[in-house]
Amino acid sequence: MKDSFANKVVLVTGATSGIGHAVAVKFAQESARVVALGRNQTALHEVETAVKNAGGEPLTLAIDVTDGEQVQRAIDETLKSFGGLDVLVNAAGHISTGSIENTSLSAWDAMMNVNLRAAFQLMQMAAPHLIKTKGNIVNVSSVTGLRSFPGVLAYCVSKAGVDQLTRCAALELAPKGVRVNAVNPGVVVTEIHKRGGMSEADYEKFLEHSKTTHPLGRVGDPKEIAELVFYLASEKASWITGATYQIDGGRALTCAR
Repeated sequence: MKDSFANKVVLVTGATSGIGHAVAVKFAQESARVVALGRNQTALHEVETAVKNAGGEPLTLAIDVTDGEQVQRAIDETLKSFGGLDVLVNAAGHISTGSIENTSLSAWDAMMNVNLRAAFQLMQMAAPHLIKTKGNIVNVSSVTGLRSFPGVLAYCVSKAGVDQLTRCAALELAPKGVRVNAVNPGVVVTEIHKRGGMSEADYEKFLEHSKTTHPLGRVGDPKEIAELVFYLASEKASWITGATYQIDGGRALTCAR
């Protein structure tokens, strides 16, 4: 599949770290034009270099995906620079802890705004352009969208929303030739938990414990998720839409512990 995305335009949110970064590099390796969105300008420079080194053509934009005007600017800049859009990957994400008893409304809103509302708005704004190219969308969801886990209530609900958003949009856009799918990772080594408030020491303990909660006995690597995202966006998945794919070392098969 080398160079299978030559001249194709792929917009990736959350591209400055973790899964989003790995996705941007994977598409670049297939000669895509990669529009990388993130908030950290220094990290965006690093993504730009990584995309170039991998063989892609980068466009990096400092964008807050919860700001509608900035999102529209990202779409406009994409069209201005590359003339179209073939794939949207919603990889930006936010997590914090909290239960039904102690999750504040502000924490709830922050989770929904980044994980669900932003994905919806990007999909809505990108849809007319994806219809023109018969393109597709891949959303980065979570195993928590498929199963309930204690202590991360708002995150679970936001990702379940992403899964249903994926299915509904897939049904509506199918007659127009646009596919919509999602990937549902288990625990993957990224910065999301630490950005959500987990200390370095607690994160190391969490990763070690996760070896026991994932039947395959280890946590995931962002590159593994990027491979599935790439497959779903490629022509090899041309008859797949509305799917939510587990990629979690078997985590969704287990009981919460």
